[in-house]
Amino acid sequence: MTRFRDALPQLGPEVFLTDSGLETDLLFNQGVDLPQFAAFPLLNDSEGTDRLRRYFAAHAAVAAQANVGFLLEAATWRANADWGALLGFDEQALDEVNRKAIELLVDVRDDFADTGHPYPISGCLGPRGDAYRPDQLIMTPDEAGTYHRAQIETLADTEADLISALTLTYAAEATGIALAARDAGMPVVLSFTVETDGNLPDGTTLADAIQSVDDATEAYPAYYMINCAHPSHFATVLDRDATWTTRIRGLRANASSKSHVELDDATELDSGDPISFGQDYAEMRSHFPNLTVLGGCCGTDLRHIQQVATACL
Repeated sequence: MTRFRDALPQLGPEVFLTDSGLETDLLFNQGVDLPQFAAFPLLNDSEGTDRLRRYFAAHAAVAAQANVGFLLEAATWRANADWGALLGFDEQALDEVNRKAIELLVDVRDDFADTGHPYPISGCLGPRGDAYRPDQLIMTPDEAGTYHRAQIETLADTEADLISALTLTYAAEATGIALAARDAGMPVVLSFTVETDGNLPDGTTLADAIQSVDDATEAYPAYYMINCAHPSHFATVLDRDATWTTRIRGLRANASSKSHVELDDATELDSGDPISFGQDYAEMRSHFPNLTVLGGCCGTDLRHIQQVATACL
């Protein structure tokens, strides 16, 4: 039984923490081999599942210590048809692994039941194509909805409270995901990534992307997020007086200020400065108090989330 699908607690004024850069942490800090940069195959063996459990529990413990809620984000960012096929997962195997991802988070949530704070569970979607090379595959909203529907419907049949689609690079795919989530009766959160100029990789402004999706879906998304970009890349494009900016409630930034191209070519992890990372978040929240869902993306780890908690709570 889902707990928060009908009333997402992170829509209120309280701060929720979430996790950091799962894939980069596993790959660079923990030395885990991640073919196709995908974490979900770890769910198919006990050692991998235990590793993911420790990762999520450690992050949830930061929220418990800070006396705030925690958004549990499933390790299913690449658990869709195209990426799954590259890893040998057919439709049935993908259905099973998406369910395992949510079951793991249910177990983690149960371990923190005595905190007194909500721990909503999110089924994570990623883009069909490569988030760093979005021009390789562009879909219409109808095509995107058809493509992502299988994963969304699987997640809707679990204890997931919402769908979160991360690292989206263009509005049409985001629109298709939102419409498919609406058809499945799932709240949905859409998270765009931006380049160093603050625009989406296809050149669309963040404002236009959000407005486009809201216009096409009757503002169905519960809220929007920004992820996989450093705060310096988008701080100047957020207008505190604009209505579209109030639709952004979540932030999962990169540790590094490097561009996507530079990060894609890097052979070593740039984890930046965790203390400065937390201070950047505090500065953003001083201007945009509606930013209440706070986590990390590429290059971040538990240290960054601890510093966000220290600076913002």
